[in-house]
Amino acid sequence: MKRPGLATAALVLIVLAIGCGDGGVGPSEGPKVIVLGFDGLDPELTRQLIDEGRLPNFARLEAMGGFTRLETTIPPHSPVAWSSFVTGMDPGGHGIFDFLHRDPETMIPYSSTAAASSGGRFLEVGRWQFPLTSGDYEQFRHGTPFWEVLEEHGVRTTVVRMPANFPVSGTASRELSGMGTSDLLGTDGTFTFYTSELFADRDISGGDIVELDIYDDVVEAELLGPDNPLLREPVKLTAPFTVYLDRETESAKIELGDQQIVLRVGEWSDWLEVDFEMMPTQHLRGICRMYLRALEPEFELYVSPIDHDPMSPAAPISTPPDFAAELAEAVDRFYTEGMPEDTKTLTEGVFTPEEFLAQAKIAGDEVAEQYGYVLDRYLEQEGGFLFYYFGNVDQIGHVRWRSRDPEHPAYDPEADAVHEDLIPTLYEGLDVIVGRTLDRLEAEAGLGDGGATEPLLLVMSDHGFASWRRAFHLNAWLLERGYLAARTEDPYADEGFLLNVDWDATRAYGIGFSGLYVNLRGRERDGTVTAAERLDLVRELKEELLAVVDPETGEPAITEVHLREDYAFQDRTAIGPDLVVGYAKGYRGATESASGEVVGEVFSDNDSAWSGDHMMDHRTVPGVLLVSRPLGRPARGIVDLAASILAEYGVEEFPLLAGGAATGSP
Repeated sequence: MKRPGLATAALVLIVLAIGCGDGGVGPSEGPKVIVLGFDGLDPELTRQLIDEGRLPNFARLEAMGGFTRLETTIPPHSPVAWSSFVTGMDPGGHGIFDFLHRDPETMIPYSSTAAASSGGRFLEVGRWQFPLTSGDYEQFRHGTPFWEVLEEHGVRTTVVRMPANFPVSGTASRELSGMGTSDLLGTDGTFTFYTSELFADRDISGGDIVELDIYDDVVEAELLGPDNPLLREPVKLTAPFTVYLDRETESAKIELGDQQIVLRVGEWSDWLEVDFEMMPTQHLRGICRMYLRALEPEFELYVSPIDHDPMSPAAPISTPPDFAAELAEAVDRFYTEGMPEDTKTLTEGVFTPEEFLAQAKIAGDEVAEQYGYVLDRYLEQEGGFLFYYFGNVDQIGHVRWRSRDPEHPAYDPEADAVHEDLIPTLYEGLDVIVGRTLDRLEAEAGLGDGGATEPLLLVMSDHGFASWRRAFHLNAWLLERGYLAARTEDPYADEGFLLNVDWDATRAYGIGFSGLYVNLRGRERDGTVTAAERLDLVRELKEELLAVVDPETGEPAITEVHLREDYAFQDRTAIGPDLVVGYAKGYRGATESASGEVVGEVFSDNDSAWSGDHMMDHRTVPGVLLVSRPLGRPARGIVDLAASILAEYGVEEFPLLAGGAATGSP
């Protein structure tokens, strides 16, 4: 499945007229509060490593204030959980229910968090079109971000890489977007793999393979950008580059624009600037890294997704707009796409595990190094509230979790055993971050002095982690049970994206990783189920799903089914699924069903490199919360945590509902 992406036209038009709010308030009031968001930190593994003495700074933090399991959201998907943290509402309030939603009028799936649109009006001159209004982005998350409330109460806020916050809200003093931020193509990360191997071209998820010819050890190639938005007829933007092969030294010289670099086989480049000329006076700028994989027997060159250049981004990735450039100038250019660890290189067989881990380390080291600068500035100049996100453990965990699970169906004793300690080692890296932060707070901010403005450090995760051994194909099950009908004689001749569904004979269908929708008359384009029939149908589906047993293991495959009526907030439930399926620990919804495809089996072994996950029964994958002192307002779950943070500043009522009204946590 291609990773969900955004439209590209607005992405490149905004470079002509980008703008964000300046944010910021006067001198910050209240205590210093730092929240470190460690995506995917698992409470069981954290507890084990603390007890083994491998996380001394986590243990130090626990002794100061406590360690609890933090209840995650239903479903426990990252954009859902982080949106609940940001707004203090469940999906029924903020409207993010999955990674994918669907348009009930067209039945086309789309990214759940944001979308881009092109400029509305153009001046057409010959083959050119000039935007009279700039493109724009729509943030699908509803509700008021908690930092906006802090700013209104005189607290300066710095929010770095908050997931599901692209485009940036524009309401923090300083803000950098995180998970959900697109690359320059408008996708969430599309790499390119250039090779001289014949017939290597194939469809892969998350990347493109380009076959090249070599003449006298010289390769002429192009970096591929989005369509040129200034042309009336779509034409891809390109940036040519040349590679000179030196087989004797196992190296290559690469020329891109006015840049020249030499890479040895197995070596990564620094950031390279990419200049796409839209017309002589207008350019779209990005950055990429290159990895020379091989010269023999075939030439192989990996080019990372082309990201926004933080020195001149073509999208609203920071508040104020020059904050991204400030970070790049202070440390270096950096991945601006939301999930920089290129997991698709591993799941699609382009990289070995070692090559993937090398790329993931580059991405993780950037984030850690940048945190040092952000922390220094926060402590020395700004104060107030700081949130900083780390996603490296989550992304590596997804594709290397089986190294901890010899019972996983895809476990390879030779390849995986060598990485048995990989994830615990990554946790130790996070422990170093915690220790550095505690030391700085103790030295400079009075941590532990018991005063009225004693600083507070929180370490949190949005969910835990588990081995994903078996896949459940929801649409195949719906077909088998007669709830879904196929349009073709062969129901499995299916291209996905709900294209093979016979809507006139279908009562329910799946889209996204946990969502089950009723084909509702008056809502879906070709709905068959009346409003009066809907509730009986979802209750019937819930009962049948909870009775599903995996014939291979004899165990229940689904242990939780949540009706949309069960959400505490109901303002946005019409957007989301009628049922949310909570899979038993070790199970997950199949990727094929997530994209609206029907396959020929209800259950299958998960033989993918993507071997760890959390999109299961939310009760089995809670997150983590460690604090340097007990919270004045305890938080049971991630949906409560923002209200607890606000209470530290004397703000008692959150979330804010439509019209600015306040309420306590549901």
